[in-house]
Amino acid sequence: MIRLLLIVLIALLIGAGLSMGLQYDLGYIRISLGNYLVETNFWIGLLALTILVGAILLTVGLIRRVSRGAGVMSKWIARGNERRARRRTTQGLLALAEGNWPRARKLLEASASKADTPLINYLAAAQAAFESGQHEAVDELLRKAFESTPGSDMAVGITQAQLQLAGNRLEPALATLIRLRKRAPHHPFVLKLLKNTYVRLEDWRELSKLLPELRKRDLIPKEELNQLERTTWQNLLLRAAEDCRRQSESGNASLEPLTKLWDELPGSVRRDEHSIHEYARLLAALGDEAQAETLLRKVLKNHWSDELVNLYGRLKGLKPDEQLLIAERWLKDRPNNPELLLALGRLSLRNELWGKAREYFDTSLRLRRSRETMAELSRLNAHMGEDETSMKLLMQGLVRDSGLPDLPMPKA
Repeated sequence: MIRLLLIVLIALLIGAGLSMGLQYDLGYIRISLGNYLVETNFWIGLLALTILVGAILLTVGLIRRVSRGAGVMSKWIARGNERRARRRTTQGLLALAEGNWPRARKLLEASASKADTPLINYLAAAQAAFESGQHEAVDELLRKAFESTPGSDMAVGITQAQLQLAGNRLEPALATLIRLRKRAPHHPFVLKLLKNTYVRLEDWRELSKLLPELRKRDLIPKEELNQLERTTWQNLLLRAAEDCRRQSESGNASLEPLTKLWDELPGSVRRDEHSIHEYARLLAALGDEAQAETLLRKVLKNHWSDELVNLYGRLKGLKPDEQLLIAERWLKDRPNNPELLLALGRLSLRNELWGKAREYFDTSLRLRRSRETMAELSRLNAHMGEDETSMKLLMQGLVRDSGLPDLPMPKA
């Protein structure tokens, strides 16, 4: 009530002021525009100016309201597009999980431009395209994924490498991974994918360079890494031996490729009995049984291995009699080792000690029914004129290895 009275009072004061002002002649307002001349009373001019200013203010206000309304409308439309994009993205991901590749790609790609995370849409669409066998579309979708999100080069590159590996495109995958490793030398997943690629390409040399990094970063279980390291170097040893054979065929016999590689092996690999066995076997196969025998003698002196002693019994050293004596010393500490007894039997044969050889074979066979020992003893008996004993052993071995059931047989 008081506010209304105050407004009425102010209006009356303004009206009184204007009525008093109109009694005075304040002159004219003259405005010249080119050939036009506008002339009016001061109070009329003031009224016109006031109306003009009011019209301008009204127009500006109206424009603001319209633009604000348009902005609200555009935001409403944008929110609607975002909701539809989220719904289609969800539907696309469900289709991807269900294996409906064409539908998944269609929904994910169509909603990518309006989605909150276009990178995920494009990457998932690329996966769907790959599963559909549309490899050209995969590359295009990955390009869009890269362009949609700054800083996504690692995510896109890793996805690309995975799809290339899954599609058995090993060379392109290797190129992608090498590029990624230059950007992030210690990225764990890149290193793992690179390891898998080298294994599938059988690029053992490059894999041997990668192994120390894998071990340092502890990216693979220790036992798996040890096996991978062993496999890698054994394959490199085989290739080096093949190089030796080629050189020998060309008249330039040399074991340097093999022995040089052995010197390059990490200490842990050189102490591994499987690697030692492979190296000694290759030396013997290339004609240097003496060097192989010397190596195994040194190893077996400090580290016993049934696998290595079996190979030792097959080798011909420079001095077969000394080789037999050394092996017989080992028998003092291992009198019931069937593998050592088998090796002693073979070394006895090499020294033409037939009776001793048969004794060693018999003892080994009593401790363990080995097909290898049985074959050696049968062969020896045959050459010693004991054909019946030899045939009996062969028959026993054949029946045992064939897994025949226990059935009644006619008496001789």
